[in-house]
Amino acid sequence: MTNKDFTTAISVDQSPEQVFNAINNVRGWWSEEIEGGTTQLNDVFNYHYEDVHSCRMKIIESIPGKKVVWLVLDNFFKFTKDKTEWKDTRISFEISGNDGKTQLRLTHLGLVPEYECFEICRDAWTSYIQNSLRNLITTGKGKPNGKDKPQTENEKKLSTN
Repeated sequence: MTNKDFTTAISVDQSPEQVFNAINNVRGWWSEEIEGGTTQLNDVFNYHYEDVHSCRMKIIESIPGKKVVWLVLDNFFKFTKDKTEWKDTRISFEISGNDGKTQLRLTHLGLVPEYECFEICRDAWTSYIQNSLRNLITTGKGKPNGKDKPQTENEKKLSTN
């Protein structure tokens, strides 16, 4: 079986710079509980959702208006046999223009169907990008996780297990 990295994309009317700035506002679309810097090259930040998921990210590429790449330095999943499935994977946000629109493509390099977390992670990333990040870009208000407030249906299910 050929590995196929997860990818999802959106198209918006806002400028590449606005999309870039929204991506870097991680607290505005992923989680209000992010700890650490999220805007500069080499920034390291921590994400956690209850005792279900936590990870440590490093920004390893940042090209304004074009691209942001995070390296997963460490990861913990409560719900998988291999608790570190994301470790050493990369999350790439690529921004491009097309017919007066700005395209954003997220590719989680290393998140493949063979992973136990694939379906849950696919659904969560899709929701964060298609809904929360899109809303942050287009309206200025995303739908991040807040304290004790799961964003996605999968996180709601996981937190009740």
